Amino acid sequence: MNLISVAHLTTVFDKPNGPVTAVDDVSFEIREGETLGLVGESGCGKSVTALALMGLIQPPGRIAGGSILFKSRDLLKLSEPEMRKVRGAEISLIFQEPMTALNPVFTIGDQIAETLAVHKRATRREAIGVAVELLDKVRIPDARTRVRDYPHQLSGGMRQRVLIAMALACRPSLVIADEPTTALDVTIQAQILDLLRDMKASFSLSLLLITHDLGVVAETADRVAVMYAGRIVEQGPVRTIFHQPQHPYTRGLLASMPGGAPGRRLRAIDGNVPTLGELPPGCAFHPRCPERFEPCTLEPPLDYPAGPDHTAKCYLHAPR
Repeated sequence: MNLISVAHLTTVFDKPNGPVTAVDDVSFEIREGETLGLVGESGCGKSVTALALMGLIQPPGRIAGGSILFKSRDLLKLSEPEMRKVRGAEISLIFQEPMTALNPVFTIGDQIAETLAVHKRATRREAIGVAVELLDKVRIPDARTRVRDYPHQLSGGMRQRVLIAMALACRPSLVIADEPTTALDVTIQAQILDLLRDMKASFSLSLLLITHDLGVVAETADRVAVMYAGRIVEQGPVRTIFHQPQHPYTRGLLASMPGGAPGRRLRAIDGNVPTLGELPPGCAFHPRCPERFEPCTLEPPLDYPAGPDHTAKCYLHAPR
């Protein structure tokens, strides 16, 4: 059963010379208990998608169309007071940079307690006790003492654990993790991913994992959505996407991963990502695509079936 269904979501930023589309006609679902990996290069629209789901798009940005059905309610039709009851309580967001996401002048215990108090999940006195329990669950040692620490007293990995604790405080159904391992060293990255998997099982969560790291997706996700220039170009089960990618961009991403023979050059995708607002006609990837042919330059392709539970926005899969 789908927990959240996003259909034709379009987000634009109004500029003096006209609107620029950052998220273009994006559709996907996340099922109960599932992890969906949203993967793509920096600037492709992944974080804007996350902010749209949370109702946090700020002017000059705006949601220009689509629907976000969460537990059968369209979040785009909720008022701001109604959305505040959803945000943090039913859908939580783990930001990618914990030092800017945490308030430097409050202890981490106070910040977790504030989350609980705002949503009336505990009194102020009870909330500190719950904060200690949450810090213990996210494997922060000596949680009873650490709850009085300020963000600057913690390492980057510890601060990320605090953000995870805050996201889980109200027992949400869906957690959005936006690049949760960015700026952490490799060993800490592995610990944070292990922690997310454990918390997902312990709290019966669904997870939207946003990343540019295909290795993270391979380890953590059940299904994958590949994003390019504001559009989702391929979706499918993680094993299928990694073993049988059907979009040339996905194939290029996988081919460019390190891990080949020593001394062998990495295979890069030719060309550059187009600037949003200056996308080429047709398929946005066609100037870089080694398999392009005539229809690619005329109209953006639709989602075509590429296998069981697998679609690709590519004319290679269009019915003949």
